[in-house]
Amino acid sequence: MAETIFNSVPKHNYSELEPNINPDEFRKVVQSRRSVRIFNGTPIPESIMNECLDIALLAPNSSNLQPWEFYWVRSLEKKNELIKACLSQPAANTAAELIVCVARTDTWKQNAKKMLEVFDKNKGNIPNSVIDYYKKLVPLAYTQGYFSILGTLKRPILFLRGLKTPTPRNPVSNNDMILWATKTCSLAAENLMLALRAFSFDSCPMEGFDAKIIERILELPSDAHVVMVIAAGKRAPNGIYGSRIRFERELFIKEV
Repeated sequence: MAETIFNSVPKHNYSELEPNINPDEFRKVVQSRRSVRIFNGTPIPESIMNECLDIALLAPNSSNLQPWEFYWVRSLEKKNELIKACLSQPAANTAAELIVCVARTDTWKQNAKKMLEVFDKNKGNIPNSVIDYYKKLVPLAYTQGYFSILGTLKRPILFLRGLKTPTPRNPVSNNDMILWATKTCSLAAENLMLALRAFSFDSCPMEGFDAKIIERILELPSDAHVVMVIAAGKRAPNGIYGSRIRFERELFIKEV
């Protein structure tokens, strides 16, 4: 079944028109995105903030299971607590808005169910292999059990299978699930930062924070993991600490 799902093209009648994109404008957005450490106090209109968050949710993600949450901290009391949890660094202290990007390792269950509900409304248009994927393979891949017992049992099975055929080896532990959800959440966070820049606002992704305090402030469940806090606003004249530094291209781009 796995081979059929992964390497066959399902029959469908869906298509989308490809819009024309101005690459120069996109290049301008990406090149002008900087980590801004000091903001000038200009508020971000609520409508723009909401649109940027909606754009964030359009990011690619594993099997459309969307294991992310974005906490737009609007309460002044919680915002002040969050600033302290972010070590009172200037980016947090001067930001017009603070958004906590959270990876979730357990919401795949409810979101897989939601996918099946969507398919049920489109009876006759969804290949059986796709429905089987969400009913069978998704639970098989992502269920780890208490203390990763099931993941531990899957590990040797996947190893043996991989001796003969290409086989996805992960996730087989709760740590693997955290990595899985964090990758997806990070993609959405980048969407958010680029969206802010497209609307002429700036951002700073912060990793310097006390995650335990943030979990308490936001009353996060046990499967929630704080990936980053994004400070957003309008850059101050001294908000960028220096010119962009990137090392030699050949260190990172490999042609094989």
